[in-house]
Amino acid sequence: MSSTERRYRPRRRLAAALALGAAALLVTPPQQQAQAAPPDPAKAEAQWIDRDTVVWKGAEHVPAQLEYGNPGAPAHRIRLAPGTLTPAERAAYPHLKNFPAFTVDPRDRGLARNALRNRLMATQHRSSGAGPATTGVQIPGVLDDLYGRAAQHAQLGPTFDGRHRPTLSVWAPTARTVALELDGRTVPMRRDETTGVWRARGERAWSGKPYRYVVRVWAPSVGKMVTNKVTDPYSVALTADSARSLVVDLADPRLAPKGWTQLKKPLAVPLRKARIQELHIRDFSVEDRTSRHPGQYLAFTDAHSDGMRHLKSLAQAGTSYVHLLPAFDGATVPERRADQQRPDCNLASLPADSDRQQECVGRTAARDAYNWGYDPLHYTVPEGSYASDPGSASGGSAQGRGGAQRSGPRRTLEFRRMVQGLNGAGLRTVMDVVYNHTAASGQDPKSVLDRIVPGYYHRLLDDGSVATSTCCSGTAPEHTMMGKLVVDSVVTWARQYKIDGFRFDLMGHHPKANILAVRKALDALTPARDGVDGKTVILYGEGWNFGEAADDARFVQATQRNMAGTGIATFSDRARDAVRGGGPFDADPRVQGFASGLFTDPNSSPANGNSAAQRARLLHYQDLIKLGLTGNLADYTFTDTSGRRVKGSEVDYNGAPAGYAAAPGDALAYADAHDNETLYDALAYKLPPGTPAADRARMQVVALATAALSQGPALSQAGTDLLRSKSLDRNSFDSGDWFNALHWNCAGGADRGTGNGFGRGLPPAADNKDKWPYARPLLADPALRPDCATRAATSAAYRDLLRIHATEPGFALPTTADVQSALSFPLSGTDETPGVLTMRLGRLVVIFNATPHRRSQDLPSAADTPYTLHPVQAHGSDPVVKSSSYQATSGTFTVPARTVAVFTRATGR
Repeated sequence: MSSTERRYRPRRRLAAALALGAAALLVTPPQQQAQAAPPDPAKAEAQWIDRDTVVWKGAEHVPAQLEYGNPGAPAHRIRLAPGTLTPAERAAYPHLKNFPAFTVDPRDRGLARNALRNRLMATQHRSSGAGPATTGVQIPGVLDDLYGRAAQHAQLGPTFDGRHRPTLSVWAPTARTVALELDGRTVPMRRDETTGVWRARGERAWSGKPYRYVVRVWAPSVGKMVTNKVTDPYSVALTADSARSLVVDLADPRLAPKGWTQLKKPLAVPLRKARIQELHIRDFSVEDRTSRHPGQYLAFTDAHSDGMRHLKSLAQAGTSYVHLLPAFDGATVPERRADQQRPDCNLASLPADSDRQQECVGRTAARDAYNWGYDPLHYTVPEGSYASDPGSASGGSAQGRGGAQRSGPRRTLEFRRMVQGLNGAGLRTVMDVVYNHTAASGQDPKSVLDRIVPGYYHRLLDDGSVATSTCCSGTAPEHTMMGKLVVDSVVTWARQYKIDGFRFDLMGHHPKANILAVRKALDALTPARDGVDGKTVILYGEGWNFGEAADDARFVQATQRNMAGTGIATFSDRARDAVRGGGPFDADPRVQGFASGLFTDPNSSPANGNSAAQRARLLHYQDLIKLGLTGNLADYTFTDTSGRRVKGSEVDYNGAPAGYAAAPGDALAYADAHDNETLYDALAYKLPPGTPAADRARMQVVALATAALSQGPALSQAGTDLLRSKSLDRNSFDSGDWFNALHWNCAGGADRGTGNGFGRGLPPAADNKDKWPYARPLLADPALRPDCATRAATSAAYRDLLRIHATEPGFALPTTADVQSALSFPLSGTDETPGVLTMRLGRLVVIFNATPHRRSQDLPSAADTPYTLHPVQAHGSDPVVKSSSYQATSGTFTVPARTVAVFTRATGR
């Protein structure tokens, strides 16, 4: 388990979710009423997994019963006999296999549907005579059995017939009543007893109207019957701050920008060749003085802004996708600008190592315009804070032909224009999606799903509490209707917004089957019927293995190992850690790696160990990087630095197999992303303090090259090619524009003319204070602030690498066999040079020299073969790499310090 897997990002600290226990009814068999003890309202240890079976942790294997009814009224009973789980039940619920099981009396099976709409508990008279045991009951399994299978193909949310008349549908099988609150009036809804879906059919006049559902339902988290007024989980449009859903047809031509139906996209790039730029919408433009729409979707339509010009230059070099951090409706940011607070300090006037900047930013963080967006509220509506107009608070009806554009749906129009703008710049669009948790559960005002079907959509632990290993209230995509919501939402984004790819947050908390269902649903989309070719939509995600679902405890997870061979990629932390050094949560951030000077340029930190330990660790890191360059293939064989012939799966990574991919495209390479310190900041900690800015920049390119020149997809964080810093903030999810904003125009940057973000004060204390003793002297050092020329040179050198990748077919090999045949590490073994990697790829030889010295690599098999520096570098931006040389008589390649050089064999040889 990697350090990334062990934590789940504290960036997502939200208010603690309400515990989802079941407050049980105090009713026992008549002879025991006087001895009954009040049940613990926070416990629900019985699980009704299908119409025939209940599993109860801690129960005795003697008869028991389920009791249900209204408070104060006599309880109704469903008799339970001791039983066993069937093989199918054991397979479906492996985490319950060792708990006592009970069988529902056949005479009582018909009571289940009514029982589920009431207060429900399990009771048992203990054989010891100590009185009855009582607990709440978890109901997702039986809901799936009774309703979910029938409802999984139902159309939910607002749908429209051929005459533009809407039907509103919501799945609420446990509700006593559901009504529609539409534009200030109440409309009754009709329940389908087979599916548990409630519907109301309306007229064309409903279009544009705000609505909520009024749901009367038993809420175990508060132990009473409640009436909740809730927005639609299947909302496609909202009023400001998500106060109401809106009756909107996404096919309404008024919501389509000019040219939308005939949108011409850049050619689809297969996942194994994808080069991806990860980008936060607000970061991109909020400080771009050349943008007419700072911080908004429409900034991507400002074709001549500094930001868009930079993205175009990356696209021309070979970047194929922009990955947008979450852009669905979130729970945190006030959507109307008038409600957004700003820091009231003169931040730019404060010292570079001061703690006052973070203190000032922190005072407004809860109400400012900034958040990464990993706080889902409505999964299938664009976030309103990025729109020019998020809509009115009450939602007022949208009148007239232009009305749909004046209210909440404006965000739909502008999101589509953003996609158009990116496509026009030569970039396809990936959306970061977060179906693994919600912002809240229970009766919290920011809870949507759980206030409609309490206790269903979230994953519950054995005691009935909501799992929070994801940071927040974890959802349960293994449940039929939560899994359906995931699939339906992704398909909507692909069809209605022409999204070209999806990155799944914490994908390992999804069943593999759920992600494969997404793939199947996308593959069914066709240009003729849906306006998009779903087969070209790429999928990747975080395949970390941790929490209550770890090691396939509840289902086969969508983890790194399990997703191999599916064509759906997972982030690979193997080479990432080897390149940077150590892990994201080292107590001492100076632990070095391949691109940060381990052994070859030590920084004197005792955390690195002695010279011998550093050398051994560096050589092992080089094996991990070699695997990364192959696409992290499990079956790729090579000679490791100990001299053994090994497969990728036999190389160790913190006790796990390093190689896990079945084919190029299964593993996604990266050196940095939004989580943890930026690459520049990591190198600031790890390189020796006196390392000049120009050398730091060269090491940045070396680190980026290990991903950029790998087989399979690769991702980089926006601005990394420009030496982007967040002033050493390792978790900037709520750190505001001051620590996060990108400054594309170096000379016009807000932080003392450098524009890369370094020296903007000590990073926020909540996640960084333990590193302040290391950070303070670095931030105060003006030598660590790169000048404009250095930033520009770094970006240009990175773009040269992208051009080489884009123009050389050898970097897009489709199979393990192809990689095994074409790619090798001829100097790997016991005599390998620490800090230098030599890769042979078809007609190319690539030398990664991470040392502070000019290095020569003798490759006798290349002797008498005419190699020259690749034309892209020979005629490129970096004068240093141009001094690389090759001696044909000996097969010797010589590369300058801190340089990646690509040599190519002359054609015809």
